[in-house]
Amino acid sequence: MVYMYGVHETPNPDASDTEGANPAGRMRAIAADRYGPPAGLELRDVPVPVPADDEVLMRVEAASVNPLDWHRATGNPYLMRLSEGLRRPALPLGNDVAGRVEAVGAAVEDLRPGDEVFGSCRGAFAELALASPAALVRRPEGVSAAAAAALPIAGATALQALRDKAALQPGESVLVIGASGGVGTFAVKLARVLGAGEVTAVCSGANGDLVRSLGADEVIDYRTTDVTTLGRRHDVVVDNAGRHPFRDRRRAMATDGRWVQVGFPKGPLVAGLDQMLWGKLLGPFGAGSFHPHFTSISAADLEELAAYVVAGDLDPVIGSVRSLAEVGGALEEIAGGHTRGKLVIDVLGR
Repeated sequence: MVYMYGVHETPNPDASDTEGANPAGRMRAIAADRYGPPAGLELRDVPVPVPADDEVLMRVEAASVNPLDWHRATGNPYLMRLSEGLRRPALPLGNDVAGRVEAVGAAVEDLRPGDEVFGSCRGAFAELALASPAALVRRPEGVSAAAAAALPIAGATALQALRDKAALQPGESVLVIGASGGVGTFAVKLARVLGAGEVTAVCSGANGDLVRSLGADEVIDYRTTDVTTLGRRHDVVVDNAGRHPFRDRRRAMATDGRWVQVGFPKGPLVAGLDQMLWGKLLGPFGAGSFHPHFTSISAADLEELAAYVVAGDLDPVIGSVRSLAEVGGALEEIAGGHTRGKLVIDVLGR
């Protein structure tokens, strides 16, 4: 279900027209008092976080929105509340970030105030956020903050799915299901970068031209055709949707094919658990293998993605840019499952 709403913005009595927030004072940030539809999120005036000795405080220029952010805001599936907080998110929302280092803790050696960086942080939906130096890398010259913020989770997910879980080999065929979203657009392009012989993309017909421009040889409209019924077998499948039953998946895989599941149906319980269990139990007895994938962010992967961008091999698809006050709406759009590329939050534009 998709909710229509607006993010509530509380007045900031200390706001001024000067640059950003005072690191010793207040800032604007998206806050959640409880789990629930993102209509409950508010843009508030809150204290600026103070970095620990091993942390970096960065001024956020841009952030991007991921399904992970929706799960953390809503508390679904319920099991994640054991680590995220029982009644509300324990940590501020927002992960993907690009900006400038504002201050560093006493033990931080590799970064200095003023450095342009991107990566993963705690609370990217804010004017300032805390991050571990290990989760940040320097932003290459010529790469915009919006493009850099689009890279971390979606880019790393696609890269790890193809390179690590599927062990894609040059010349192999790749099927990308859900090819026009954040992970999907990266997967289509990276499949080409990593040497795939043929790339087939599944998305809506309206996004066919987009995924073809990224390197897809063929586009299949999921609204009219079930790709598992076509009798074609693929060496690697990257699935961002998780809608096909396990028995149907085997029809689309080569004998030694690898099906990498990076997206799961949304639900209040452990979404996709049945698919993971069936894949692990029955995979060894049939064609191909099934690999659920959960992304971890590393500096090495961020640098590899940035290098592809600098070389012109990878250009993040930014479907739309929103203001900080529109984070809630962006989260609901992500929940609908029909986004085009990445949704980016322009924090400096406020």
